[in-house]
Amino acid sequence: MDDASIPGADVESAVPVQVADTETALRACFAVFSELRPHLTQDGFVEQAKRQAERHGYTVAYAKAAGEVVAVAGFRVAESMSWGRYLYVDDLVTASAARRRGYGGLLMDWLLAEAKRRHCAQLHLDSGSQRHAAHRLYLNKGLVIGGFHFAAVLE
Repeated sequence: MDDASIPGADVESAVPVQVADTETALRACFAVFSELRPHLTQDGFVEQAKRQAERHGYTVAYAKAAGEVVAVAGFRVAESMSWGRYLYVDDLVTASAARRRGYGGLLMDWLLAEAKRRHCAQLHLDSGSQRHAAHRLYLNKGLVIGGFHFAAVLE
């Protein structure tokens, strides 16, 4: 996840956040999404997003400016013994040409509000340790670094 926002940038009133609830909307989000997940093809992204939506409630939200998608977030709501009901942000990216204009902050604010709207107790995300601009955004939005993420690739 990579983005940074300019403090005081007022994109909220001019740029509404929308949910990509059609294949056409998902396809429009792909160019920005692929900056974060370059291993995906457009068809693969659309099919996987649909499958994850059906199986896990995965949702893609996006912001458009001047008719172009400029930022995208993929998220899902889940429940666990440790966190209760929570919104998990799988993907958050702003188009490289649109960074530092407040779009990532706009999406983050929308995600926090959406978590509350969906009666979540928490919002969670993982971020690569090298993504310093994204970390600034998350910390500025009140998120805390609560632990380390460990993983094993199973072949």
